Amino acid sequence: MTLQAQLQALGVVEGSVLLVHTAFSRVRPVPDGPRGLIAALTGALGPTGTLVMPTMSDGAAPFDPTTTPTLEMGVVAETFRRLPGVVRSTHPGASFAARGPHAAPICRPQPLVPLHGPDSPVGRVWALDGWVLLLGVSHDADTTVHLAEVLAGVPYWQAHPCVVVRGGAPEVLHLPETDHCCRGFDQLVPHLPARVGPVGQATATLARSRDIVDTATALLQADPLTFLCAPAVGCPDCDAARRSVGTPAPSVPAVWV
Repeated sequence: MTLQAQLQALGVVEGSVLLVHTAFSRVRPVPDGPRGLIAALTGALGPTGTLVMPTMSDGAAPFDPTTTPTLEMGVVAETFRRLPGVVRSTHPGASFAARGPHAAPICRPQPLVPLHGPDSPVGRVWALDGWVLLLGVSHDADTTVHLAEVLAGVPYWQAHPCVVVRGGAPEVLHLPETDHCCRGFDQLVPHLPARVGPVGQATATLARSRDIVDTATALLQADPLTFLCAPAVGCPDCDAARRSVGTPAPSVPAVWV
């Protein structure tokens, strides 16, 4: 069975909006490498579908959507952002790339913070009743869960430096976000309506963005710290997030990027 046929068997619907997080090393071998996987995704979506991928960067220098490389997003996302017809959003640390009829509105300017709020590419995929495909990765790579954290108003945050150009001059701002190790996001698995199956050599999970947000929000309503590792685990990222509870996040100018 071809990759495109596997994606269609999993439930990827022609004409849909699909946000993909992938680890190519778990999918391969693929004819034509990452481009072959992108072609299979595009083929499954058809000409009326929209493909979206995270293209986040380190924020250490002024952001240029055409040249700034991705950071830890994988070779597929890095390849995708450079292809003809792909639009990339301009957030200096949390950009996404998209191609298809909804690409421009998904990647239009957003506020600096929250990075993954309703008015961000992730939030716009959710508003469009889009889908999320985890291809060889688990929910710890699922940015849509951060949208649920924003909507639920979780009490934790971490701030990271990011170079932002304002008035033509670069400056470093510390952007607060709902950051932690994210391993706790796998708590969604037993509760989330999702489709699981093979794509290449990887296990793939396909779920509606709205189902991810609804499931995560229900867990957060029961315990706002549910996604953080327990203190006994000694996870530095989650311990830092716990220490932030009850402390004000740094203020950030109301800038759109």
